[in-house]
Amino acid sequence: MTVITFFDFFRISEEKKLYLPTDESTELYLMAFLRVCKFYPESAFKRVKCLYKLRQKNPKYCNDLLPTLEKNVFEQNILTVLPSRDQHGRRILITECGQRWKVKDCSLTEIFRGVELVIEAAILEPRTQVSGTVLLVDFAGLTINHVWQFTPNFAKMVLDWIQYSMPARLKEVHIINQPYIFNMVFAVFKPFMQEKLRNRMLLHGYDHTSLLAHLDAKCLPTKYGGLMDIETDQGIELWNLLCYYEDNYKVTNEFGYKKKK
Repeated sequence: MTVITFFDFFRISEEKKLYLPTDESTELYLMAFLRVCKFYPESAFKRVKCLYKLRQKNPKYCNDLLPTLEKNVFEQNILTVLPSRDQHGRRILITECGQRWKVKDCSLTEIFRGVELVIEAAILEPRTQVSGTVLLVDFAGLTINHVWQFTPNFAKMVLDWIQYSMPARLKEVHIINQPYIFNMVFAVFKPFMQEKLRNRMLLHGYDHTSLLAHLDAKCLPTKYGGLMDIETDQGIELWNLLCYYEDNYKVTNEFGYKKKK
């Protein structure tokens, strides 16, 4: 049974006002939903609907997701995709939400939209669909001004995306270099976090040894105790790479529930 047959079986084309082609052009994209749901088509179709309902409900975070419109967050070097996968073949995304994040120059909305762009590119890699992703969040330099940016509405939206909508396997979340006030951020997210995600979230503080117990040193920069002699300041290079696929993003931006006329 092909990917297209899986989704045609549940008549995705008959879902009211949902535009999502089920042909060869979307086969790899739809495969991401199937793989994250262990090939249970009912669960995959439910995830598809959750994603596009979330996007419809949150246009500020989800509409017009094009790399060319989101250059600023990459210029700030807040987001880094490491060149090497970890020992399990997983992609590693680093988000630096402390010293690198100047609230007056870059909004939390921009950071989330940047993450969405990176994930959308990653899920089109068959190896990443199978092996999954790892998120490493560096809170070095977190201040109370940063903390104030995180609202309950934002936390719920992000966790709804991660837990019920995102067609990617988030295998681990590593929180590093977090100061004491990180507890205030965690308190905002905790009520919306399912046990499965809580069990995959690891808080290391400033202990690189703890981080290296989970991620091989060969795949981490030296500033995190790894062996890779690279700086996490390649944001524009990552942005240029995503811009190369601008036309693909334009196509996927058309998917979703259509507004009533």
